[in-house]
Amino acid sequence: MNTTPHQQTEPEHERPRGRWETGRTEAFSDGVFAIAITLLVLDIRVPADGFDNLWRAIIDQWPAYLGYVTSFLTIGGLWLAHHGIFRRLRYANNRVMQINLLLLMAVSFLPYPTRLVAEAITSDSAERAAVIFYGLNLLAISTLFSALWGTVASDPQLLKPGISEVEVRAVLIAATPNIGFYVGVTVLAIIAPKVAAIGYLAIAVAVVLRAPGDDVPSGKA
Repeated sequence: MNTTPHQQTEPEHERPRGRWETGRTEAFSDGVFAIAITLLVLDIRVPADGFDNLWRAIIDQWPAYLGYVTSFLTIGGLWLAHHGIFRRLRYANNRVMQINLLLLMAVSFLPYPTRLVAEAITSDSAERAAVIFYGLNLLAISTLFSALWGTVASDPQLLKPGISEVEVRAVLIAATPNIGFYVGVTVLAIIAPKVAAIGYLAIAVAVVLRAPGDDVPSGKA
């Protein structure tokens, strides 16, 4: 998740007013993604009394494994898509920087509801609240990501030469449907929390598979 060689810092006097170079922003974002995705595994543990029957105790941690895989794939897919966006940017404006900061805040928060789901999914009294809370965090992440690319799309001067309107729309279309999916699955969590938890995993897999590519066309739009 390091800054790629093509992202050279542009001399300050050559950069339009109100524009930020993207190399440091992407490097900072990559660091947040890396920390958030690493924190997920710290919540997987076998309780001390489980060592009397360790294999059974390991199997009993299935909610933690489910939460880990779902959140890992969600953050990983988001990182792929985030890199796809910044690979296409020549500059970032103030609004892009602000939305990106909010997005990183939502991503870094994800380990907390992930742990809540892992601890509450087997409790009839707590599983519904935990899964809904988790879904609201995922919905916030998806909404902020869509807003990030929507802001970029509204200011074509931020894009590198050769990025066509077709490509802009394709990335926006790839990001936007996740909002509807998260809304639907979060509503489902009200009546079927465990099914909704599996639904979040399915969305996470789709996010990874549908992440926009890294290639930037060299021709003109």
